[in-house]
Amino acid sequence: MLIVDDEEFAAEHARMVLDEVGIRADVCLSGQAALQMMELRHIKQEPYNLVLMDWRMPGRDGLETARLIRERYSSETTVIILTAYNWDEILQEAQEAGVDSFLAKPVFASNVIAEFERVARRNNMSLFREKKRAELAGRHILLAEDIDINAEIMIDILDMEDAEADHAENGRIALEMFSDSPVWKYDAILMDVRMPEMDGLEAAAAIRALDRPDAKTVPIIALTANAFDEDVQRSLQAGMNAHLSKPVEPDHLYQTLGELICEAEEKTGKHRD
Repeated sequence: MLIVDDEEFAAEHARMVLDEVGIRADVCLSGQAALQMMELRHIKQEPYNLVLMDWRMPGRDGLETARLIRERYSSETTVIILTAYNWDEILQEAQEAGVDSFLAKPVFASNVIAEFERVARRNNMSLFREKKRAELAGRHILLAEDIDINAEIMIDILDMEDAEADHAENGRIALEMFSDSPVWKYDAILMDVRMPEMDGLEAAAAIRALDRPDAKTVPIIALTANAFDEDVQRSLQAGMNAHLSKPVEPDHLYQTLGELICEAEEKTGKHRD
């Protein structure tokens, strides 16, 4: 859960109330900070289930932030506006912005849980949404990994789902292999971040800059032993879609690949025959 409130005391109070009933919540003090935190969680494939957001904040208020959340992440996250005021005056605008519901301040854990469950029932959704996934069997994956044993492990993991992997020993070779391949050959790229000659960040940025349609849409997933937010941010800036920490858990890899391939196909209209 993410709590967004420009009043630090109110935000920390809400966090502590939720923590007492076992709900883990992050806190930020502005709409812009909320969008940055959501992007980091999105690229790590660990989106927030719920955002509790103050209505009145300086700069980007709760409704404007909610609208941007809906534009960027569709229905990935439930958004509930917090306010000490009568929300009737903003009801229509809030619904148009994609707000799911309202709660009065101060926050009580029982109210948050009850409202979240009510929104879930109303929208006929599970409390923890599962995105649509593409089948991995027969998919072509470009794997950039400079350590042979790591590459062998990844190829074996992909083979368990009947996905085919082409191995590039570094970022430069990965760039050349993608550039020389037929358009739409690769369904996704798994890119180690630290490699000789050209690292994964440089290679991802170079692939995104290629003058071919699949270069802009092919999912690129960063593989790294570092999972700090600054590393995730650098991956995002290089044009990567997700960030997985080593050692990679197979089920998490399958889920990430399936979801990102499905998302890319829906955007491009290029579905496998």
